[in-house]
Amino acid sequence: MAEGSPRGFSVIVCVHTEERWQDILDAVASLGAQSLPPLEILLVVDHHPVLLERLEHRFADGPPQVRVMPNAGPRGLSAGRNTGVGAARGEWVAFLDDDAVADPDWLRHLAAGYADPGVLAVGGRTEPRWESGRRPGWFPEEFDWVVGCTYRGHPSGRARVRNVLGGNASFRRSAFGLAGGFALGIGRDGGRQPLGGEETEFCVRLTRVRPDAVLLVDDRAVIHHRVPRARERFAYFRSRTWAEGLSKALVARSVGAGAGLSSERRHTTRVLPAAVARGLADALRGRPGGAARAGAVLVGTAAAAGGYLAGSWRARRAVAPRFTVPRVPGTGAAARPTGAAPEAGS
Repeated sequence: MAEGSPRGFSVIVCVHTEERWQDILDAVASLGAQSLPPLEILLVVDHHPVLLERLEHRFADGPPQVRVMPNAGPRGLSAGRNTGVGAARGEWVAFLDDDAVADPDWLRHLAAGYADPGVLAVGGRTEPRWESGRRPGWFPEEFDWVVGCTYRGHPSGRARVRNVLGGNASFRRSAFGLAGGFALGIGRDGGRQPLGGEETEFCVRLTRVRPDAVLLVDDRAVIHHRVPRARERFAYFRSRTWAEGLSKALVARSVGAGAGLSSERRHTTRVLPAAVARGLADALRGRPGGAARAGAVLVGTAAAAGGYLAGSWRARRAVAPRFTVPRVPGTGAAARPTGAAPEAGS
């Protein structure tokens, strides 16, 4: 940790739209109810002056640990997170989605992982809160990552992982001094395509700098993520899986396909075939939704593969690097370009 950093969590919530006003207030309220209180709550507003002013007014009189600030970088989630990390004072930095609420012991379970000084990141479990009140019958649990949630096949209990999932994650703040910030030009930026992958790229880059680093997931650290009706539709499922393929192509270009796709290969070759077989078996038994779930697995897999091929083709044709890794103020990290050819041995 940086010299003089107080022991505790700085929790960063990146926000970008007034449409989630009540969600934002609910997220902050859940953080205020933690059994291990956060040192501070940082609301980073992504280039939305009206929302910034509204939040500043809402929290002007407290609680005192809530700080509201504008994204100091270009539009997008990565720059917003980097802004929060640069302003954070705590030893540990946690990220909570602006449309999620944390269980009361969320931070306590994340903190338990840091008893081992070799642990640089701890993630948790994200459960979906379907706006319609129930999971769509065709929606396979193996693809819950489509709606920002922990998917079937993800490690359970407390386990070592390649990367934590960005909406429910924490890091030692010193990790950003080692590896730089989240890459700019990858991840969500308010555009039409729901891109992602910035936390995967960062985690792989971090373990390259510190090969002995331990990254954990502890599924007792639970948050609940709201899934609006628009994301319960098959059209969103198809577009999100395609966009994930595009994102993985960017990640693979930065850190190499070996590291960038290791978990995805295991998921594709082991978990997804079992999901198809289970769906077809349910259909033969007359259980509703079985055939539709098997079909959704096949469509989602094909869309992600197609997006990856398209993204790889675009990356090969690009002349300039597609994204860069910034220095995060206050962490001592040096910036370096990325997006060029992967290092030898990747």
